[in-house]
Amino acid sequence: MCGIAGAVLPPGAGDPSAIVERMIGALGHRGPDGRGVSICPGLRDNRATVALGHSRLAILDLSSNGAQPMTSASGQTTITFNGEIYNFRELRGQLQLRGRRFASECDTEVILQGYEEWGDAVVDRLQGMFAFGLWDARRQRLLIARDRLGIKPLYLFERDGLLLFSSEVRALLATRLVPRRLDLVGVEQYLAYQTVPAPRTLVEGVRLMRPGHLAVGSLGSQLTERRYWDLLADASEEAAHASPAQARRTVGELLERSAALHLVSDVPVGVFLSGGIDSSALVSLTRRSGITPRTFSVVLPGTAQDEAAHAAAVARHYQAEHTEVAITESESRDALPEALGRVDHPSGDGMNTYLVSRAVRRAGYKVALSGLGGDELFGGYPSFRRLKRFARYAAAWRRSPMPIRTAAVSAVRRFGGASVSSAKMAAVLETDGAMPHTFPLMRQMFSEDQRRALVGDALVDRSAEAGDPYVTLLESVVASHPRAPIMTLVSYAEARTYMHDLLLRDTDQMSMAHGLEARVPLLDHRLVEYVMGLSEEAKSPDRTPKRLLVESLGDRLPQAATGHAKRGFVLPFERWMKGDLREFCECQLGRQGLSGRAIVRADAVGDLWSAFLAGDQRTTWSRLWTLVSLNAWLDKNEIAA
Repeated sequence: MCGIAGAVLPPGAGDPSAIVERMIGALGHRGPDGRGVSICPGLRDNRATVALGHSRLAILDLSSNGAQPMTSASGQTTITFNGEIYNFRELRGQLQLRGRRFASECDTEVILQGYEEWGDAVVDRLQGMFAFGLWDARRQRLLIARDRLGIKPLYLFERDGLLLFSSEVRALLATRLVPRRLDLVGVEQYLAYQTVPAPRTLVEGVRLMRPGHLAVGSLGSQLTERRYWDLLADASEEAAHASPAQARRTVGELLERSAALHLVSDVPVGVFLSGGIDSSALVSLTRRSGITPRTFSVVLPGTAQDEAAHAAAVARHYQAEHTEVAITESESRDALPEALGRVDHPSGDGMNTYLVSRAVRRAGYKVALSGLGGDELFGGYPSFRRLKRFARYAAAWRRSPMPIRTAAVSAVRRFGGASVSSAKMAAVLETDGAMPHTFPLMRQMFSEDQRRALVGDALVDRSAEAGDPYVTLLESVVASHPRAPIMTLVSYAEARTYMHDLLLRDTDQMSMAHGLEARVPLLDHRLVEYVMGLSEEAKSPDRTPKRLLVESLGDRLPQAATGHAKRGFVLPFERWMKGDLREFCECQLGRQGLSGRAIVRADAVGDLWSAFLAGDQRTTWSRLWTLVSLNAWLDKNEIAA
């Protein structure tokens, strides 16, 4: 796990070593164990220079043999790689049978030699999380690739023969070759979804490579990007015919294989334990792998005692080496401004991950397992139940006369109160009831009316002309897979939107801010392919939360994991923002902060803040924190509108 950077520089663009050094300097937190910059060999015709850089967090082969950028024994191929390839030993064995010899014990060299043996198809063989840039001197081409689920980020900037790529946006900005200009459509989308849907970012011209994609470019030409994997297109055909009993057996086997692979490391591996189903499942699987689980729970005394008790009970059940890290309210509150300063790309979330990752890293661990992905695969979110109901009545709703539909919307607005949920329900009823139009509304932070008040009609209309990226994505998926079960479609929607654009991005940037590698065994692509291919009958949660996950583990999870409502690590943001953090928030939102920028209307921001302080149900703390996070990021990066 590391930070990577690379540049293809046309003549006159600047000193390639100095440019990539600046990028790696901005990524030092991701890899405190080493750094390197290489000017790639074999360049011809002086058309451009290719330079690769690397900031290393040593997890496998801690010796200098694992240092990057790494050049193959042939001298023809150089790579900078971020991530973990969990099946690298299997691939290494296959390559050795083909006569290849290895100088290291790390997964990086397996990708390098795998490319020389199999070409671009090497990505199809990789099981894990990855982002890499690979220079092929023989073919004079650059290959850039990102893992199937988008666990590891990869940002790109292209202009006039210049290409830059990196693990973080801040590294691209550090080159001084990327204009610090705000993408205004990105701002409108950020307000809608508390993050910017890929591939767009908040920096004009900078894009996030889509998950399951690779791109190839020769010197002086634009990258050609293509998809090599997709959640639905690559779903298991075998799974579609599996009985519920067979589904449980196979999912159980895939979970055990994934956990065993994710525990491979030359340094100790911890487990984030909240006491819920997903993290408890990882503790169970770690124990089954023959390893004593080392579990970590971060608690906030006085606000999360119930969660601490659940986690401790799970740890006792599996005889784990359990560490409970108590963070005082003042300590966690005071860390929030610091955490905002470490954000690479803003979101309305991520503070919890920052605090948990800091605690685990301070305990001496470089690697921790996270249960991220369980809700998306096994139906843990309310969206699964709600959209299943909507799907049942959508056809009838579309056939209903418009006056009836209009009356229903009016009734919800009139009698539903001023809550966020009733406002969202009214917005959903205004659609045709189809999943591509209802799901995005459920995930919206600011409604369209609120966005118009904040940034004006012109920008909202301009963004609408570009098309809501989530609606466009889901319309395409439904059109391509008209017979897919509704639970599968919701899994796709959650994984490609909220999980990819918010949860995975936040997990990466907040864990790597402390040099901690977060691994996600529930997102192993073989497990994902199988679950996505299952019938509704085989995986529907019914009345048991995440039934398929729970039952596939065989040995029933303890009551401490399954017998309480999903909560997680809860920070009392609302109380803090009205109390000790009030001055900080007002500074971020006031005339010296966001309200003083031309991108928003100061009166609208002021009205939101006043409504929040007054306890208005239509203005939750999370909406205001989304704005605070945006302004803090704009300040730190000096981004101009």
